[in-house]
Amino acid sequence: MKRNLLTIASLLSILFGTTHLAQDIVYGYEPGKVSNLILVPIVVVWLYGTLVLEERLSGYIIILLGSLLSLAVPIVHMSGRGVGVASRMAGSNGHFFFVWTLIALGVTALFSVILTVCALWNLRRGQSR
Repeated sequence: MKRNLLTIASLLSILFGTTHLAQDIVYGYEPGKVSNLILVPIVVVWLYGTLVLEERLSGYIIILLGSLLSLAVPIVHMSGRGVGVASRMAGSNGHFFFVWTLIALGVTALFSVILTVCALWNLRRGQSR
């Protein structure tokens, strides 16, 4: 497996996740409070796992946890919070990008989960890459 592919997918998940949180705040789905800054150390740890701990067990576990948490975001929204309330979103400016980042986050997060599980499987079997 190519490590670069997992790195790119993880970085894209981070980008789409942080963009989507910003959109949640702008559209009023999340309050714009200091409590949202808890995301900062979480993203820093995820970035550290992706960029510094690459090809290590700890890095793979961090990426897997971050990707699984990101995968929950589209599920929460599609279950009724945000996107599920289609009547509020219909015809509003900017909601195309909101929905697109939600879908892109789901795709890159799931792809990262798959790549991480494959990398962990190969690491367990003693194979590199």
